[in-house]
Amino acid sequence: MDGGDAAKRLRVLVVEDESMVAMLMEDMLADIGHEVGAVASTLDAAMEQARTGSFDVAILDVNVDGKPSYSVAEVLASRGVPVVFATGYGSRAQDHRFATTPVLPKPFAVDSLRTVLSQFSSRS
Repeated sequence: MDGGDAAKRLRVLVVEDESMVAMLMEDMLADIGHEVGAVASTLDAAMEQARTGSFDVAILDVNVDGKPSYSVAEVLASRGVPVVFATGYGSRAQDHRFATTPVLPKPFAVDSLRTVLSQFSSRS
């Protein structure tokens, strides 16, 4: 983040089953000044982090090893943790319960990530 930027540094949960994509997301988050609190590559690991971890926001791959990550989103939402879905399927494939949840279409660039997270980092 720029020195004059008043945006908050976010602690982010990343749920992504593709290791190269997860590493790229970690690098992008670091480049824009956010902290990766945890990376989960399975739904079981993601559920454990969702239940017990401390995060400002979570970025969830919609499809984790062939299964939807909506149950993880529900746990996070119940704890007041906002969610962003990352998907290559477009918002049409998104569950209607999460119709207002921000979506990062894959593949995405660092500017898209910065833009979607700015709505959370500007909170006090």
